[in-house]
Amino acid sequence: MRSCRGSGRILGWLNLLAEQRSLDTSTFRNHYCYKIRSGICSAHMTSTSAAAPEGAKENRARRDLLLSIQGQVQKLWEEQKIFQADAPLDGDAELHPKFFGNFPYPYMNGLLHLGHAFSLSKLEFKAAYERLSGKNVLFPQAFHCTGMPIKACADKLDRELRTYGCPPVFPQEEAANEDTDQAAATPAAPAGGEVKADPTKFSGKKSKAAAKKGTGAYQYQILRQSGIPDDQIPEFRDSGHWLNFFPPLAQRDITAMGCGVDWRRAFITTDVNPYYDSFVAWQFWTLYRAGKVIKDKRYAVYSPLDGQPCADHDRASGEGAGPQEYTLIKMEALELNGKLAELAGKGRVFLLAATLRPETMYGQTNCWVLPEGNYGAFRGLNDEIWICTQRAALNLSYQERTPVRGQPELLLELTGQDLIGTPVGSPNCPHPHVYVLPLLTILTNKGTGVVTSVPSDSPDDYTALMDLKKKPKLREKYGVKDEWVLPFEVIPIIEIPGFGITAAVKVCEDLKITSQNDTVKLAEAKQQVYLKGFTDGVMIVGPYSGRKVSEVKPVIREEMVADSRAMIYSEPERQVISRSGDECVVALTDQWYMTYGEEEWANATREALARIETYSDDTRNQFQHCLGWLQQWACSRSFGLGTRLPWDPQYLIESLSDSTIYMAYYTVAHILQKGDMYGTDHSGIAPEQLTPEVWDYIFLGKDAPKDSTISPDVLDTMRREFEYWYPFDLRVSGKDLIQNHLTFALYNHTAVWASDQSKWPRAIRCNGHLLLNSEKMSKSTGNFKTLQEAIQEFSADAMRWALADAGDGLDDANFETTTANAAILRITRELTWIEECLSPASGLREGPSDVLLADRVFSNAINAAIAATRDAYERMAFREALKAAAYDLGNARDIYRLACGPDGMHRGLVMRFIEVSTLLLLPFTPHTAEHIWRNLLKREGAAVTAGFPVGAPPDTILQRAAAYIEDLIPSLRKAIAKAEAPPKKKGPATAPPPRVVAVHVFVSERFIGWQEQVLGALAPRFNSKTRTFAEDTNAAVLEAAKQDPAVSSLGEKQLKQAVMPFAKYKMEEAAAAGPQVLDVKLPFSEVAIINDSMAYLLRSLKLDALHVHLVTNPGVSEVAAGVKADTTGAYPASPVFGFVTAAADGTAQ
Repeated sequence: MRSCRGSGRILGWLNLLAEQRSLDTSTFRNHYCYKIRSGICSAHMTSTSAAAPEGAKENRARRDLLLSIQGQVQKLWEEQKIFQADAPLDGDAELHPKFFGNFPYPYMNGLLHLGHAFSLSKLEFKAAYERLSGKNVLFPQAFHCTGMPIKACADKLDRELRTYGCPPVFPQEEAANEDTDQAAATPAAPAGGEVKADPTKFSGKKSKAAAKKGTGAYQYQILRQSGIPDDQIPEFRDSGHWLNFFPPLAQRDITAMGCGVDWRRAFITTDVNPYYDSFVAWQFWTLYRAGKVIKDKRYAVYSPLDGQPCADHDRASGEGAGPQEYTLIKMEALELNGKLAELAGKGRVFLLAATLRPETMYGQTNCWVLPEGNYGAFRGLNDEIWICTQRAALNLSYQERTPVRGQPELLLELTGQDLIGTPVGSPNCPHPHVYVLPLLTILTNKGTGVVTSVPSDSPDDYTALMDLKKKPKLREKYGVKDEWVLPFEVIPIIEIPGFGITAAVKVCEDLKITSQNDTVKLAEAKQQVYLKGFTDGVMIVGPYSGRKVSEVKPVIREEMVADSRAMIYSEPERQVISRSGDECVVALTDQWYMTYGEEEWANATREALARIETYSDDTRNQFQHCLGWLQQWACSRSFGLGTRLPWDPQYLIESLSDSTIYMAYYTVAHILQKGDMYGTDHSGIAPEQLTPEVWDYIFLGKDAPKDSTISPDVLDTMRREFEYWYPFDLRVSGKDLIQNHLTFALYNHTAVWASDQSKWPRAIRCNGHLLLNSEKMSKSTGNFKTLQEAIQEFSADAMRWALADAGDGLDDANFETTTANAAILRITRELTWIEECLSPASGLREGPSDVLLADRVFSNAINAAIAATRDAYERMAFREALKAAAYDLGNARDIYRLACGPDGMHRGLVMRFIEVSTLLLLPFTPHTAEHIWRNLLKREGAAVTAGFPVGAPPDTILQRAAAYIEDLIPSLRKAIAKAEAPPKKKGPATAPPPRVVAVHVFVSERFIGWQEQVLGALAPRFNSKTRTFAEDTNAAVLEAAKQDPAVSSLGEKQLKQAVMPFAKYKMEEAAAAGPQVLDVKLPFSEVAIINDSMAYLLRSLKLDALHVHLVTNPGVSEVAAGVKADTTGAYPASPVFGFVTAAADGTAQ
């Protein structure tokens, strides 16, 4: 074990930490130093060593050290205003390259959590890289308060306190107290009787303190879980209090994370901030004048409790769900028997059946209801009575289909059983009447609970009808008479290529579906016939016989609607719950809409999408899908928080509509608000001075307003800021915002800057959601961390390390606490190693830095790490960047130390390694990097702006040669172990097995014969990008091999047996390692590289001698025979070994 030489600076930090905690300095320092020494001062201590658990106390000591460094560095950044960025006076982005990145402002109804940090980290890493690379970087951050969430939370809390008291006692808390009392009286389980859970896996069992905070079902409990004291929670009944409470905490946590934010430009939304309020009003005036905002009646998802449309951000669940349109088929009850007799004389009675396929009504054989389902007879229009579910009736009442909006009048409660056997007349049905029959698979939370039956084209209908026909007991169970079922046969109505004229019958026979209970097969059957029926089906009955279904479907529907035999009906695609807690409906609303989907505007937005970098094809495809379906969007609300529509102030602008071009406001926010996020300081420019003409001048380049009272110099400064920074270079977001906010942003940019495409966004990068230890984050289960908690538990740098390692694609990423804890260990070990290297007694070698092959390999590895890390940062592949900068480069350092042996590492190369690795990792661990740069390396200036490391282009041949040696060592170890293994013989023990003292390595310079021919056929058929081979590869390989006389006489079967194993091996190798493995000859000499690495090999393998031979050299065959080596198996990069052994007494064998 070596001593911790040169660790004085670490001890200095420990002294500082002790002083901050008012502890005895010597005791505190000795305790922590002992812990650090015991964990990291070993002969092989490196940043890449596998870390065994060292105990919670030691890791807390390391964590506290990082937190102390973090605090000091952040104080330094703040004092030096490192992250404040302004446009240069000349405004020239060519002379002063810029990077403007932004992240959707988080909603301020709670604390930021790890999920926020994950998305935010993508922008932070990229911004830090661009700043390090020399660009002028603007990273602003604001906070969203618009809309219903805050208002709903405040109102919910108010209702809770009025209902349950203050402090409240909730019903489940009373039950929980009773359970606790009972549990206290229950005897404890016997010792050892409990099965221990795996401590590495998440457990949903919460601590006693967490349990006291409640399940989070109530708003009071949610606020308590956020750490808000009970006596302060009642203040949150006022929605304005949320705006004052949470934004400063979000700023605190983002700052503690180490993000390079220019906080002068921070702001909150809503009319509480008059400057942002004016900006949003200008934005909507601009859209209104361009015809992008219209007033009309449209179907929208609507909250009855709130009395207004419920957009995505107003929802507790159901985000992304829109209206689903159905055709309601009016099936008139021809007889009113049983309970239905109560409706006699009150009006015509219709069962309303919701369908997506009105063109199939020509094939009806019956009507379905759920026997146990709850239905009602409701007052309709024109003295009609409509039978459907209560949920459907409520939707209809908001669609101008009932006498009173929002109040469906229930005339009679019914069950499905009450309806069975009712004869109904249905439009376009070939029978004068059909009967209502039972179907057990109906879902009453979709449609109306009444379903038409077309067994010719619906597999569900066909199997259910066949069940009733074939099963008398089933008919008896539900009181179904034979004459209601047996006479009705399948009616062909549509011919579908491949399925004939009764598609449902054929597909059920093909899949061997025998019952309506075969749900999996039925789902497959529907998938096969429904889409094909619409796209390729041809009508064979009715007035449109001979025409395609896709053409006549809307015509048939409109005819039925026009004749009052059907009507249009909508409901949410799936259940939507508003933040106020009620289930939403679809309502016909008269309000203001954004005309998304309008052809010209949509085409411009598609052009904008084509121009931007999305970093993944999946992201681009999701945008394209959204542009394909997105239509008019309700942008106004009756109440909530936000900005008033400037031309119709009775309405507020909803939260997804006031957050589409606010990135432009960042460019001038610091000038208007003077660093106050609330915009309360009006001493510079007053909000009322910001007329539409002023905004036009700043953002649209129009003429200066003649009557403005704002100084021309200030106006010019604001325009210069905007023109320099815009467009934004990157927006980072979770993938869930593609379907609304991000697509809205593209639309609004193409509208506001329709005449200046240079202001359209340049890049959008999306990521998946974040899991915590492979489990979904959830407050109710306790598997949840706020951003503040994560920073305090791991430090910002270790947390950022784990965030970088969590994942980069659209799939859900995973934050592992074990990774964060390992990062604490790794970073602190690296700090100590650096201090040892910087000490005078480090033992590092001086002189020329290219004496040893190991020097040249290590120097090249540093260059390779620079290139690979830069490439990964450019692509925003942060896990790859972390791998290249930390793991790959760290491994190269470890190998270099071993390869140098007693000669020692070269000081100059070690210093270069420290500097390069510090800067390469700076975007991930900025606090540690800044500390190393300023305090250990004594460099001038800030590390965050020091410049990205520069290296020579990597020598790929030298890289392959070095990798060859590193692969050779374990191959030889394995072969030596096998040679030294005792013989597997039964009986008494024999003499100890021999020891290998020398190795002969036999190498082949190139592939020859048919192998050369095979490689020549493989190489041009390999796609380096996709790592795949062309379809004709196997045939080409066999044809090429035939050119070698050694195998040309073989039959086809024998040729395949001889050639294809080698070909398949090389194909698999190429797919894993790349095209270089298909070379006939290595680009370096195996003999030379082994000889240059001889000392390293002998030390690593503990050999007395190692000899390398080229198999084609004279006399080599005799040497091989002497050590029993078969040189015919030697190929390039795949040598053959022979061994010289010694007996236990040392005599040669």
